[in-house]
Amino acid sequence: MKKFKQMIAENGPIPGGGQQATFGRYAVGYNPAVVRKINAIIGSYVIEDQMDPYAALTRIRGSLSNLGLSFPAINEDSMVENSGKMSLPLTSYGGRFGKDVDTPHDEFLNDDGISHKIEGGLALHISYEMTETNQCRLRAHIE
Repeated sequence: MKKFKQMIAENGPIPGGGQQATFGRYAVGYNPAVVRKINAIIGSYVIEDQMDPYAALTRIRGSLSNLGLSFPAINEDSMVENSGKMSLPLTSYGGRFGKDVDTPHDEFLNDDGISHKIEGGLALHISYEMTETNQCRLRAHIE
């Protein structure tokens, strides 16, 4: 009987094995392919016109929360006009606070947990438009 190491040597590595495609604590840097996949998930929530756009935003919040990403709360008065746009900054695991290797002794590190990996950080961009049937055409993506 062959050993596992012999099987790997003959057949090559397991497809997809060892790849880490998340924004998690152990992810290495910024991966545009991951952002594209997250945008596909977000896009599936807003593909149709919404009767309640806040329900779709709650689903988006939940999915991003599963990945460790969060954005500020949106109040009910933010989408009262017929159309508009907003940009909400994302934080990773609530941001970072404390000391780093390069932090001076009299200062604290306090950021979003993303901007040290990605210049300028990430934001959830939302645009909305009310339709003639009083539904909301909502579009959202991370950039």
